[in-house]
Amino acid sequence: MAAMYNLVSNPKSLSSFLTNPPSIPCTNLTHVSFDQSQYCSSYSSITRTRPTRSSSSLFQSNAKKKKNPWLDPFDDGEDPDMEYGSLFADGKQEEDPRPPDDPDNPYGFLKFPAGYAVEIASLGLKVRGDVRRCCCVISGGVYENLLFFPTIQLLKDRYPGVQIDVLASERGKQTYEMNKNVRWANAYDPDDEWPEPAEYTDMLGVLRNRFYDMVLSTKLAGLGHAAFLFMTTARDKLSYVYPNVNAAGAGLLLTETFTPETLNLSDGGYYMYEQMNDWLGRPFRSVPRTPVPPLRVSLSKKVKEAVETKYTNAGAQKGKYIVIHGIQSDSKANMQSRGDHDSLLPIQVWADIAYEIREFTPVFVIPHEKERENVEEVVGEDASIVFITTPGQLAALINDSAGVIATNTAAIQLANARDKPSIALFCSEEKGKKFVPDAEEKKCTIISSKTGKLIDIDVEAVSNAMQTFNVSLALV
Repeated sequence: MAAMYNLVSNPKSLSSFLTNPPSIPCTNLTHVSFDQSQYCSSYSSITRTRPTRSSSSLFQSNAKKKKNPWLDPFDDGEDPDMEYGSLFADGKQEEDPRPPDDPDNPYGFLKFPAGYAVEIASLGLKVRGDVRRCCCVISGGVYENLLFFPTIQLLKDRYPGVQIDVLASERGKQTYEMNKNVRWANAYDPDDEWPEPAEYTDMLGVLRNRFYDMVLSTKLAGLGHAAFLFMTTARDKLSYVYPNVNAAGAGLLLTETFTPETLNLSDGGYYMYEQMNDWLGRPFRSVPRTPVPPLRVSLSKKVKEAVETKYTNAGAQKGKYIVIHGIQSDSKANMQSRGDHDSLLPIQVWADIAYEIREFTPVFVIPHEKERENVEEVVGEDASIVFITTPGQLAALINDSAGVIATNTAAIQLANARDKPSIALFCSEEKGKKFVPDAEEKKCTIISSKTGKLIDIDVEAVSNAMQTFNVSLALV
């Protein structure tokens, strides 16, 4: 709090907005000591039903974290004599309703909220922990970036007016054409263990020049990745760290760390970012806990028109076709999860499943043009085939369909995001519960293999589950 007192010569002049005792310490301090009795009472009032981990186990894991004396040897925790009021200390930050000064400027402009004063610019950031600019470094491909959408919406709800930027791989960047909450998306692969020095330093300079208040990363951080986040000069630096000795030294450079149970974060399924969401949505003074919203995607008119042309040329009609996704291929556009490697089926199995479709036209989605010949050879030359490689076009194709039959690919999550009935094929029942929790509420039927191998999926069970599409057609 020394930086705050430097703004005013007399600390007593701050009494106008430092009047009430705090219930939870400041958010932007590196490590603080929580009053467990108050925090437990507020936390226990929140009921969440999730199939992965209970709320009590999450709190117990967070409570076991000990203060690291190497971060700040002079930090004795929250000042017990400090009193907070409402000005710059309570409630949420306010979103600036004014339009941009220069809409044609690609670099935007400096947004100043109402009542902003340069002399106390950092006071709201220091006391209340406001976040005006946030950068998200996302590890993984399309599937992992798609499951990060609820976290982005959580940031928008918790910090109104925040500008969110994303760093993702080239494949992952394509996902954000379906997210209106993201300002800029840059192609930078955080999973590259040996990046080019020129590319590394250039991206670091770009992040520093944007002056972020918060940088969060889903890549398991060691000392190297933690140093990259530290050099962005952001105030809050959040990241997952390795659950083993490779995490040594990373906590010294990060504000908050999250330790997954395994080395593969995608093993957590749909709730793979649960620890980070739990910390971002935590209650703060008079602000209650911010719930995690469901997965939703938005589609542009141009993408819809382009996709409509594709499936029309393939012989399908709007609302009268079933999307089949998950054909076995070595293409990078298969959009499967890192947590489920057994999630693609050969075209011979898909041909048996498509044969059971009666009242709809099966539309086969191929990730590469070289698969077209294989599909025509097995299914027939009159098969409806659509070549799609981007998640935005796949979402538009699903949006105009009657339903989806797919393995554990991004198609299942996109069907749930657009409220379309779906049949999900998994290699095991455990995988199905992890990646599609609350399947009945999402109008999703899970069919799992009894042998633990996806190729042994029961085609008859899939055929019986197709009645879901007939019900949806009758409702239309």
